[in-house]
Amino acid sequence: MTRGDLFIVSSPSGAGKTTLIRRVLQDPAIGGTLHFSVSHTTRHPRPGETDGVEYHFCDEGSFRKLEADGGFLEWAVVHGSLYGTSRAEVEPRLQAGLDVLLDIDVQGARQVRSSVPDAVKVIVFPPSRQVLEQRLKARGSDSPEAIERRLAVAAKEMAEFGEYDYAIINDGLEPAVDELRSIIVARRAGRGRRRERLEGILKSFSP
Repeated sequence: MTRGDLFIVSSPSGAGKTTLIRRVLQDPAIGGTLHFSVSHTTRHPRPGETDGVEYHFCDEGSFRKLEADGGFLEWAVVHGSLYGTSRAEVEPRLQAGLDVLLDIDVQGARQVRSSVPDAVKVIVFPPSRQVLEQRLKARGSDSPEAIERRLAVAAKEMAEFGEYDYAIINDGLEPAVDELRSIIVARRAGRGRRRERLEGILKSFSP
């Protein structure tokens, strides 16, 4: 069986990657064969978030134990909270031929790249600093000081775009969704992914 692909989608906080991912997962042509890996985090849920859907919310002790047991593919400290991708969310599905999508920050993506070098890496940019600031303020969950810290971190994260295979500028939801969907579809049409089927078709032409 052909191994699935690991897609990494990163962006600074507020750039809209989670919304893009949610929309792509709702596409019936993609969602059924694309698993969204739910990360663990020690931060508190935001209004409307559900444990096991947006994140696996846990305390620091549980997180540290899983990390000590080698249970994370990657983990990082982001804005004072711990975030991590468990191996159990990813590796069995890749082996079964499913594609897996990670919604992780630049720190986490850096770790995954070192252990899964053939991962497909996508970074999402906001159209400008001003737009990102407006989006962060609209969430209503951060103080002005926290927003300034997030903007400073965003500049550092986006400076690493050269480490990614694709870059999406999220200045319109529908075009950005189409770009992310197109990246996934194009990867699935690669000859490496279709080698077994292509060889089978060729054999059908043999006398």
